Amino acid sequence: MTLQGTQTLSTRAERLRAATHSTHERLDAAIMAARPFASVDNYLRFLRLQHGFHRDVAPLYGDPVLNRLIPGLDRFGRLGAVARDLADLGRAPPIYGSPPAAPRTAGAALGWLYVVEGSNLGAAFLLKAARKMGLSEDRGASHMAEAPEGRAAHWRSFKDALNAAALSTAEEEQVVAGANAAFARVRDLAAQHLE
Repeated sequence: MTLQGTQTLSTRAERLRAATHSTHERLDAAIMAARPFASVDNYLRFLRLQHGFHRDVAPLYGDPVLNRLIPGLDRFGRLGAVARDLADLGRAPPIYGSPPAAPRTAGAALGWLYVVEGSNLGAAFLLKAARKMGLSEDRGASHMAEAPEGRAAHWRSFKDALNAAALSTAEEEQVVAGANAAFARVRDLAAQHLE
């Protein structure tokens, strides 16, 4: 795959970024159009969206196959932090009538993980907005805290492991399908909680 006909996209992460770029941008625009940092009520709606998505991906972080592909994955999950943020603001997590929308294959799961781990990069900007509301990593916005090694280093480490995973052609297709499914799930959650 080439970008604008000149640059070869050699890594899995680069191909995923190219394949999901427009979907990602539209989703970001939709979320920001809901003005999640304009008020505490708006932010609580955003937290419910976050809780839904992190609930969906939480089982992936404990999966032994995925932990072999992404070393240390079991330390990355943020569902507990989102639940704490809700509690900090006096709210309980949403009650769900259906099971998590988790992927069924390792390839698809890698696509979902690409989306959720990538979201932590953008959380740096969201955290600045949350701080203007009096929230912080210690109260109400802990799920946006950066990894101990730093956001950029964490993302590079994740991408290196993602790129190094040996996958079949079918599994490669599942990774892209998984990333698109994850973005679609967030769109569904945004429609449910933000509109």
